[in-house]
Order: sequence, then C-alpha cells, then structure tokens
Amino acid sequence: MPNPKKKHTRSRRDMRRSQNSKLEIKELRPCPNCGELGQPHRVCGICGYYDGKMEVAVKTAEEGEEQK
Repeated sequence: MPNPKKKHTRSRRDMRRSQNSKLEIKELRPCPNCGELGQPHRVCGICGYYDGKMEVAVKTAEEGEEQK
C-alpha cells in the first residue's frame, strides 16, 4: 500500500473529520395527523400519513399479537 508523500495539515485533517457532524437530523416537525415529531417531507413512521393521505399501513401492537 502506498504511503503519502507529504504530511497533511491539521486544518485539512480536521476539515475531513468535521463532515461527520453533518449527519445529524437538523429539523423535526410535528405530524399534522398525529402530532408526533418527525422529519419534514417524509411519511410519518407512527401513523403512516403523508400530505393528508394514508401512504403506508402501519401495524399496531394489537395487530402484531393477533398474527402470532
């Protein structure tokens, strides 16, 4: 494996490492249907609604027990 020919500066090293902090969720908004916090422009993970319409059928704890 080749070795670097010159040392990278602390600034360059730290700029590369700082990109990991951008992976955090920046903003949470309440779902208009159920009020649970979630990311904007995404289907709600709790109720399955997006833009006032049911997009994904979400299983409840009761439904999960019935299938067993």
